[in-house]
Amino acid sequence: MTRNAPLNTSPNTSLWPAHEDDQFVSRHNGPRPGEVVSMLKTLGVPSIDALIEQTVPSAILDRKASGVGPALTESEALARLKQIASRNVVMQSMIGQGYHGTILPPVIQRNILENPAWYTAYTPYQPEISQGRLEALLNFQTLVCDLTGLDIANASLLDEATACAEAMALAQRNAKTKSTVFFVDSDTHPQTLAVLRTRAEPLGWTIQLGNPETDLDPAAVFGALLSYPGSSGEVRDFRGVIASLHEKGAIAALTCDPLALVMLEAPGKLGADIAIGSMQRFGVPMGFGGPHAGFMAVRDAYKRTMPGRLVGVSRDSRGASAYRLALQTREQHIRREKATSNICTAQVLLAVIASMYAVYHGPEGLRAIAHRVNRLASILAEGLRELAVKVETSVFFDTITVEAGESAALVLERARKAGINLRDAGQGRLGIACDETTEASHIKALWRCFCPDEARLAALEAKLDGATTIPEALTRSGAFMTAAVFHAHRSETDLLRYMRRLSDMDLALDRTMIPLGSCTMKLNATAEMIPITWPEFGALHPFAPADQTEGYLELFGILEHALCAVSGYDAVSLQPNSGAQGEYAGLLAIRAYHQANGQSERDVCLIPASAHGTNPASAQMVGMRVVVTACDAAGNVDLEDLRKKIAQHEGRIAALMLTYPSTHGVYEEAVMEICDLVHEAGGQVYLDGANMNAQVGLARPGLYGADVSHFNLHKTFCIPHGGGGPGMGPIGVKAHLAPHLPGRPERGDARAVSAAPFGSASILPISVAYVLMMGDDGLREATEMAILNANYIAARLEPHYPVLYRGASGRTAHECIIDLRPLKDAVGVTVDDIAKRLIDHGFHAPTVSFPVAGTFMIEPTESEGKAELDRFCDAMIAIREEIRAIESGSIAMEASPLRHAPHSTADLVGEWDREYDRMQGCFPNGLDRVKYFAPVNRIDNAWGDRNLVCSCPDISSYAEAAE
Repeated sequence: MTRNAPLNTSPNTSLWPAHEDDQFVSRHNGPRPGEVVSMLKTLGVPSIDALIEQTVPSAILDRKASGVGPALTESEALARLKQIASRNVVMQSMIGQGYHGTILPPVIQRNILENPAWYTAYTPYQPEISQGRLEALLNFQTLVCDLTGLDIANASLLDEATACAEAMALAQRNAKTKSTVFFVDSDTHPQTLAVLRTRAEPLGWTIQLGNPETDLDPAAVFGALLSYPGSSGEVRDFRGVIASLHEKGAIAALTCDPLALVMLEAPGKLGADIAIGSMQRFGVPMGFGGPHAGFMAVRDAYKRTMPGRLVGVSRDSRGASAYRLALQTREQHIRREKATSNICTAQVLLAVIASMYAVYHGPEGLRAIAHRVNRLASILAEGLRELAVKVETSVFFDTITVEAGESAALVLERARKAGINLRDAGQGRLGIACDETTEASHIKALWRCFCPDEARLAALEAKLDGATTIPEALTRSGAFMTAAVFHAHRSETDLLRYMRRLSDMDLALDRTMIPLGSCTMKLNATAEMIPITWPEFGALHPFAPADQTEGYLELFGILEHALCAVSGYDAVSLQPNSGAQGEYAGLLAIRAYHQANGQSERDVCLIPASAHGTNPASAQMVGMRVVVTACDAAGNVDLEDLRKKIAQHEGRIAALMLTYPSTHGVYEEAVMEICDLVHEAGGQVYLDGANMNAQVGLARPGLYGADVSHFNLHKTFCIPHGGGGPGMGPIGVKAHLAPHLPGRPERGDARAVSAAPFGSASILPISVAYVLMMGDDGLREATEMAILNANYIAARLEPHYPVLYRGASGRTAHECIIDLRPLKDAVGVTVDDIAKRLIDHGFHAPTVSFPVAGTFMIEPTESEGKAELDRFCDAMIAIREEIRAIESGSIAMEASPLRHAPHSTADLVGEWDREYDRMQGCFPNGLDRVKYFAPVNRIDNAWGDRNLVCSCPDISSYAEAAE
């Protein structure tokens, strides 16, 4: 919810001059003043103001200050954030409940988390320039498969709770029963249960909570979620329960702790069909709730219905092994309103960190960590029993639950005074979890909290042996992590070089412009990134006591205030931890609003044909019926078709999902009329915030008719894409929807959409820093520069490629679409041919074939200067000349450099029998000392899907290959 919080306490006044060289805005925006003049001349307009007036409809144009305030310098903003961080209290967390202290190896922190080669990369949809992060993700998948004992794993999900919800949906569509009941182990984390209930209710599924061994009727459910270990810490053998589920055609899912699986028998060995969990404790800070890499592994039979991204092994045009995304990489764009998931972003950067943690430690190191944690927990439990404290948990890995009775509050207070947070499990019960950061001193301090009798404590240690409580039947059997990568990088030197080798294979924003339409790959400034590594933000448990998290609450207040200010909304929820989650939360709020008004029959969601695929998928997930509305030839919503669809579904309209500016890259003049039509029909307007980068400082959705939007903080507000995640998708709403925002998951509140109450809280300082350093004027200037850059590219490319859509005055928004379909029709050149040829010029391709097949959607963002824009345009024009050579008959399409692109270093040696010059193919820009070469040639995706391999081979296969 919103909080009033001043954003700027800068001492700069007219008396005290500012440091002109320290103004952040001029470094965030790429074009220099002289370049702006030149670009405007190319466009034939006298000023930025004139360009904006030609671009943004006058009815919604609003240049008034939002109330964010003047900009701070980088040093001032960092000082402000340090002051905010100082209000958080870092304690030793032994709360558990799915979040644990961990030690991120410094070599991984410096070279992955703090390295723009990793955190500024985009989702690996162009695999030839993404081999490094794809290899790291393949390592992640292999790790998950090994720990879970299942056949195939995806490349990460958003968090543990949403992974469990995805497992429930996967179970429902694969079960052989027609039941609508899903059984959930009562020893499940409360935040997971809350998200499960949110997800199940709109789809008509019933959650049955109980003890799997006494309350479960396998014939009455389509599946069950079993906790291994439970939230209480108890470890149970579920073989019998799983067998009974299978006998009745139901699906068994286990939510697991990956460090516990180092010691416990693998879920696959127990018979589980699905295993899910969070890889947070593999080196990823708690971060007050995220971001963390959720995981899912399944049996081979379910691989084609598994949600999320999947990295597979294929081959390139030379037959060399290569990686790419496989199978259902973006299911919602294919199935749309029939999609079973709306997942768009994953948690790639966090999955990479977790995989490198495993590479760094190897199986021996992980065993040592797991055994130490288990031994500490066993010593703790033994000591408490000696002190006559009732320990409820009999078989455990790292967590115990104790019965403290009326002394519980006193023990909690003593522990806090000793610098330790415990879990208040209610009814006099306390949860205590050990982790990688636990020391012997913490165990002794806890004994003293329960029994401050120094004489009894002095004799305690001699009575203890710390033996594990895990029975042999549940002890892991067989080798795991047998792939060579988990054994080859033991020294820091080796690991450092391995990470560098992977990053060198990739193209990220630190090397080149990534002109992806609708994805807004703008500058992720170093000053914005610095605070996320501070322990005051990273080391807090999401359920820590409120008096220890006042800094975070201040941070949230600043961001909520800013988001409301720039959007015209009245309240904000920061809980959704991706844009798709924001869509889901916003539609849930609309649904709840209609229900509260006694209009539950409103179930139709109108969605333009050009919409992002997550839109119809999200609508389906909240139980709405998707009705597609047409777009006209100019790319706008067809008003006549909209009126027709509203009339057809009179009294049933729940919402319209509208992207603005449109996915076609234009500001629709009729946006206010569209909103009015929906409101007159009794519906609500969900405005997809994917293109907020074209609105901040110039238009406010909440003032021109929208009721709710999500904000892609990983786009407009500078959280980096991280190779495909993390992201954040907070929602802003008008006042009437505020009561229906997501509730607190740890309390079991309604409509919780993520495991943590504030989503991936530890990356929010990035957006706060951006807002503070830009201020009102800077945020508006950024939008203006984004519009200028897009129109400049459109103007330069127009003579060579037709620009498909323009607004009423002939301008595009912050992105433009060029039509490549005539080239395919004329000579067979595909969008892929041009995308791959751009790699030879050192560029990531624009968005390919979305929203229109056979097109490029180009978004340069405000952060690119004229020189980089010209370099891109020159590359596109040079490629057009190569196409003209095909058109003239000088060379056949199949023989051209476009069809053979990208060219790798393998093309520099050996015989050359192609019809074009080797120099032209490999160095289209001429000799370049910083030339980028893709590590592989063009990848054969179809071959990879026919021969699906999604994990690393074990060492034995290398030995066999050597024989």
